[in-house]
Amino acid sequence: MTQIWISPRHLHAIHLHATMTYPEECCGILIGHHQKENGVGALVHRILSAQNARQDRRIDRYLIDPRTILAAHREARAMEMDIVGYYHSHPDHSAQPSDFDRQQAWPGVSYMIVSVEQGQVVETRSWRLEGDRLKFDEEEVHHDLPSAPLVTPERDRKVS
Repeated sequence: MTQIWISPRHLHAIHLHATMTYPEECCGILIGHHQKENGVGALVHRILSAQNARQDRRIDRYLIDPRTILAAHREARAMEMDIVGYYHSHPDHSAQPSDFDRQQAWPGVSYMIVSVEQGQVVETRSWRLEGDRLKFDEEEVHHDLPSAPLVTPERDRKVS
C-alpha cells in the first residue's frame, strides 16, 4: 500500500477550503516529491487551492482549469518538485472516489478526497488509480514525519 505524507497545517488548509465551499466541491493541487523508497507514495510540501471551474453540477463535480494546472507545473518545476496529486471534496458523500472521479483521474498521482457532511469534515482519504485505470487503491494518509528517512533529491540534502 502506498502512503502520502502531509503536514497537519496543509491538511487543515484543505479542510478549511472544503468547508468554505460547501455545499459545492472544492479542489486543489498537491505539490511535493514522489517517493519510491520505504513504501511511500508522495510527500506533500505545498498545496495550491484552485477554483472549481465547473459551470454545472458543482455539488458533485469539479474541474481545475488547465491553465491553473499548467501554472502549478511551472511553479513545482521552479521549486524542483512535482505535482504529486490533487484534492477535492465530496459534499454529503463518502470520501471514496466516484466513477466520474475514476474517469477523470491519472495513474501515478494521489487523489485526496475530503467528505463534508452538513458543512463539517468527517473523513479524509487518499487514492491512486491503478495503471489499467479500472480501479483505485487506497493510500495511507500520514500527518506527521515518517520514522524512516525519506529519500529526497540531492538538492534538498544541503548541509550548512
